[in-house]
Amino acid sequence: MHDWITALGGRQEAEDRVGFDTPAPARQALDALVVSPLAHLGALDVTGPDAERFLQGQASAQVALANGDLAPLTVFCTPKGRMLANAQLMRIAEGHFRLLMHRGLVQPLAEHLGKFAAFYQAELRVRDDLALIGLIGREAPALAEVRLDIEPPAVWHQAGDSEVQLLAHPGPRPRLLACLPVDQATALWSRLLEQAAPVGNSVWLLQDIQAGLAWLTPAHHDTLLPQMVNWEALGGISFKKGCYTGQEVVARAHFRGQVKRRLVRAQLEGSELPALGSPVEDAAGKAVGEIVAAELDAYDQAEILAVLSTKEDLGPLSVAGQAFKRLKLPYPIERLDPESLAAQG
Repeated sequence: MHDWITALGGRQEAEDRVGFDTPAPARQALDALVVSPLAHLGALDVTGPDAERFLQGQASAQVALANGDLAPLTVFCTPKGRMLANAQLMRIAEGHFRLLMHRGLVQPLAEHLGKFAAFYQAELRVRDDLALIGLIGREAPALAEVRLDIEPPAVWHQAGDSEVQLLAHPGPRPRLLACLPVDQATALWSRLLEQAAPVGNSVWLLQDIQAGLAWLTPAHHDTLLPQMVNWEALGGISFKKGCYTGQEVVARAHFRGQVKRRLVRAQLEGSELPALGSPVEDAAGKAVGEIVAAELDAYDQAEILAVLSTKEDLGPLSVAGQAFKRLKLPYPIERLDPESLAAQG
């Protein structure tokens, strides 16, 4: 799947990791324009006359809001409300939707949804033939418009056509994601490199952390409620739509205030990256949370997202012996209805 990346000088470091020889990549992204292959993401297409009706019964999003302009966040849950995958939902054409999520969850979600798709005129297709490329920097919108001939959209919106799509994601700097056929990736990459430096996808993942955006990985498959990653604060849950798998549990947790763990952003006083699932411990060594994302920042300190107990006074915390310093999230922890995002345009 990543042959085009290694052919252009990229280094396959893991199944969902690529790197380049560009020095200090996270620091480069502070001031310069950078481009990255998003090897950690994958795509699942849902097509057919019943595609919208089928997704409406499975996804937390109001599927009609994915109208070719707004590309809302969504989540797929078990009947017990635990997340199987969170994703961004695009409408590619009439009867054709695309879900972007962590690549390690694409096939498991396809197998899960396939059990229900059999009762609809809907088909699922894992899109191994697509390339996902990220562009980060103040000049990213201008460069994307010139090289792709697509006017960049607003955050959580899409632009383009049925072949090439451009999405905007939040972060400390403008971020754009291009989704295109893999046989066009080499040409686009070469055009972008005329003005942007190549970096590994750890830079994109770091900006996800700084945006307070946690994409579920296989490490937390079927373990967390959507609210534990603040998904309703990001507009990823519609509380105004009808039933979907897990809806009753998700709604009850919201309306009864039963969410006992929440996503927080923090920095560790050290450069040792903890593994996903590593415990956050209090002064007595008791686990009060766990790591869901971790990357080194521009100054070689670990920045993390952790699902942490909502108890008010946890005292000093640490991860693998490194002191835990909480950082501010860039959004309030309150419900954001996707319907209101659609109304704002």
